[in-house]
Amino acid sequence: MSAAAAAAAGATAATTHQSHHDNHFRSFAETPYQNHFSLAPKTLPKPYKHLFSNTRKIAVTAASSKNPLKDVVLDGHSFGSYFDDDDKPREECGVVGIYGDPEASRLCYLALHSLQHRGQEGAGIVAVHENVLQTITGVGLVADVFSESNLSQLPGDMAIGHVRYSTAGSSMLENVQPFVASYKFGSVGVAHNGNFVNYLALRAELEEDGAIFKTSSDTEVVLHLIAKSKKKPFLLRILEACEKLQGAYSMVFATQDKLVAVRDPYGFRPLVMGERENGAIVFASETCALDLIEAKYEREVLPGEILVVDKDQGVQSFSLVPKPEPKSCIFEHIYFAQPNSVVFGRSVYESRCAFGEILATVAPVDCDVVIAVPDSGVVSALGYAKKAGVPFQQGLIRSHYVGRTFIEPSQKIRDFGVKLKLSPVRAVLDGKRVVVVDDSIVRGTTSSKIVRLLKEAGAKEVHMRIASPPIIASCYYGVDTPNSEELISNRMNVEEIRKFIGSDSLAFLPLDNLNKLLGSDSTKYCYACFSGKYPVQPKGNVEKVEDSVDNGLSGNIEA
Repeated sequence: MSAAAAAAAGATAATTHQSHHDNHFRSFAETPYQNHFSLAPKTLPKPYKHLFSNTRKIAVTAASSKNPLKDVVLDGHSFGSYFDDDDKPREECGVVGIYGDPEASRLCYLALHSLQHRGQEGAGIVAVHENVLQTITGVGLVADVFSESNLSQLPGDMAIGHVRYSTAGSSMLENVQPFVASYKFGSVGVAHNGNFVNYLALRAELEEDGAIFKTSSDTEVVLHLIAKSKKKPFLLRILEACEKLQGAYSMVFATQDKLVAVRDPYGFRPLVMGERENGAIVFASETCALDLIEAKYEREVLPGEILVVDKDQGVQSFSLVPKPEPKSCIFEHIYFAQPNSVVFGRSVYESRCAFGEILATVAPVDCDVVIAVPDSGVVSALGYAKKAGVPFQQGLIRSHYVGRTFIEPSQKIRDFGVKLKLSPVRAVLDGKRVVVVDDSIVRGTTSSKIVRLLKEAGAKEVHMRIASPPIIASCYYGVDTPNSEELISNRMNVEEIRKFIGSDSLAFLPLDNLNKLLGSDSTKYCYACFSGKYPVQPKGNVEKVEDSVDNGLSGNIEA
């Protein structure tokens, strides 16, 4: 194991924050709420206190990898240098909040397991016990970061948690959420999914006033805004902070006595609320997290809504203003969310199945078998096969045991990264006309390798079907996508892409058909990555900061 790998594997920390005062707040009036088909000719100021200054470090058991390949590096080669996994759009975070359960931290741990697909490079939990906020964060998977030993250090009936992608290097742990800070009126923890498009401007303004930043995450701006606010009730501080935030945010906060959930006025990123049989309130990025811990799905946290949970008032709803028309991220249904989740009020499974059916209708082709690029292409492939009346089979088998780094043979193997991740089934492919369904094409490099892999396994023809429209623009709302000039659909038309990846035909899900499927809800989704039209304009030279720039390996492949 290299020194860097060892440091990363062992990077786990715990922090305790003791409150200065209890927070109380007054009541508020409740206000609820191109052508996408191509066929080959063949087949036709005053320095105020550093927020983290009172942090006390506690040693806990180091996170260790259970993957024998994960920590092995040979000749300095990492897995990411061979496998274009970072070409796939990546959801950056998953958040959880639990109030009113004596095993809050353990339930939070399980819920984070269910959200592991939203972030695999770091995880953390903050628990509140006797007005003390204690946190454990670490680098790696949830199972690597947490153990029976360190979870026992997180008693209390309230907890928030976070999973994320993160940068490589020694500073990685510092950026793992939830963040916890002490300020004049107590302590607060926050977990955030999204990205502030005005982060750089806000940070510069805060630094000009004397703020000291410990991390490179845009989330830390929220803590500084809360600490700087002159308002005393915590809710008013959040309201004042949110007035200055622009972009995407689904956040959960924990104070000494309150759990708070906030969603931006456009509702870019998902956030749902559930309730356990014992009355415990649960917030999570997806309903799959509620299912595992047996919390009944109640409803979404509405765009622009703040929900406050405490012992005295129960659940209270407040509204941010203004409230524009929602613009929820359509890619949650295309790729990010688990198929068994309900996101933005719609079943993800049903959406993806319908995407496949549309492709079979608008871009049919004579074929013998339909396969998927696992895992995100499976449900759309099932929909395509059903509509086309062609059998669906597992033509590609995905390995779930590939680590971040690997041992490479001295003699180079072509497309080694893809072959390590995906194995073709010759019995399914040999001599067959194959339709392969994937969720998206970003740079196109992995798609070309998959096509070559299928043909080397004997496929007579390979017809690529993509269950999303062409991606032509970057996302600034909490999704890691390349710059626009790197997006293949921004540089090439469909026929040019087909030639580049080497498929016999290529078709994307037409945006018009997607809108028809969504019906009256179609105007409530964000299509910026397909159109370049942004609901909230990026400010100046927007960087995809920390929660949107990280280059860690994701759990799925790019095509």
